[in-house]
Amino acid sequence: MNFDMKEAMEILERSPKTLTALLSGLSCGWLECNEGEGTWNAAEVIEHLIEAEKHNWIPRLKTILQEGENKPFPPFDRYAHLNKTEQRPIEQKLHEFNAIRAENIIKLKEFVQPETHLKLTGNHPEFGTVALSELLSTWVVHDLTHISQIVRVMAERYRSDVGPWQAYLGILKK
Repeated sequence: MNFDMKEAMEILERSPKTLTALLSGLSCGWLECNEGEGTWNAAEVIEHLIEAEKHNWIPRLKTILQEGENKPFPPFDRYAHLNKTEQRPIEQKLHEFNAIRAENIIKLKEFVQPETHLKLTGNHPEFGTVALSELLSTWVVHDLTHISQIVRVMAERYRSDVGPWQAYLGILKK
């Protein structure tokens, strides 16, 4: 097992700062581009990350600590952010993500004692029994997945503009 709480915290604490540095002040062209129908743009990914901070990671962590496998995790709608009609500037979304993540990091440090809690298990509605260490590992990889997604979507915007160099740009390989 590679999971290490200290290393996990390094990513969880940096993700909001990374996304803020990458996306703040960008034009709508960068923030609203996507990879086609049914895909998300950078602004939508940030909304998804906010929803996950509110309704996924900490609620499920609490369920493992308080209920174990006796009660399934609360449901999480991965697409809930797409139902929002409110339009907000990216800076406002990033600020909210930063604030909620900071609160969740405090809760994570308060609730989890790595030496005793990482092997505790919960009941995922789709996967069945999952360990707390798996939930926390997934939180980290979820951040990295969406950072990668945002960068890939932004690169896609210039796919046809790079001309023959496309052959050398791994991010544009399908």
